[in-house]
Amino acid sequence: MVFCENLVRIFRTGTRGRDGVEVQALQGLDLTVREGELLALVGASGSGKSTLLGILAGLDSPSAGTAEVAGTDLGTLKGRARTAYRRRTVGTIRQQTAANLLPYLTARENVQLPMGYAGVPRRRRAARAGELLDLMGIAAAADRTPAALSGGEQQRVAIAVALANEPRLLLADEPTGELDTATSEEVFGALRTANGELGTTVLIVTHDALVAGQVRRTVRIRDGRTSTEVLRPGDGTGADGALAAQEFTVLDRVGRLQLPREFTESLGLADRVRLVLEDDHIEVWPDRDRPRR
Repeated sequence: MVFCENLVRIFRTGTRGRDGVEVQALQGLDLTVREGELLALVGASGSGKSTLLGILAGLDSPSAGTAEVAGTDLGTLKGRARTAYRRRTVGTIRQQTAANLLPYLTARENVQLPMGYAGVPRRRRAARAGELLDLMGIAAAADRTPAALSGGEQQRVAIAVALANEPRLLLADEPTGELDTATSEEVFGALRTANGELGTTVLIVTHDALVAGQVRRTVRIRDGRTSTEVLRPGDGTGADGALAAQEFTVLDRVGRLQLPREFTESLGLADRVRLVLEDDHIEVWPDRDRPRR
């Protein structure tokens, strides 16, 4: 569903006609998301996750490399093709609950609105809006305006809005950033429902590492590159027989990898490390330590 290879995005600061400073927000990022997957992309502020989200949403274009969604090359999208992509292929949920909904429309009307832009027959809109609100567990609030809804209810309506045109990919930008823990669980439950019941591929972008507990696969992004992946239950078993998560680092096509910061700080790895090639693995040692033989 999503394929990014050696993806680069460069921004230039300064005014036109003057020398500016180039900032490389994405530095050769690689990412693959399978169709029907529920995935979290986790990164700190400045890691490049928002830049990637803008490209996948069709709001920005890459400077170099490949970015494809459902077979569409996002680097070549222009004019009407870009508008059609945003209307039919991708749905987006913003962090700010108030930014997702028009305040003077009811929940039902908010869900129906984007259907008109995508050419959904008028006679089908009300029924589909009702089905989506019911799927999100908020059918009873169909005739309320956003002001009469809680933050969690607003986000679930926003998910229904994003699903209104049957997008192939749903992008959720910090969807629980303004919510408490219990309400966040409800929103994640709605995203899992969209993924499981409708088969929609869901990509959650967040700075919160705890989101990893809500999805099967988590990809961490750091300094404009994907760094590590965490696979949860179903991929390994702990010593007590319980299913345990496994963590992987991403090896790019030129052999670069990023070690998790907590690993390098724990062992004091910095500047230079010693590598030892074994028959079935590679050992990484602090430069001050020599492997025992």
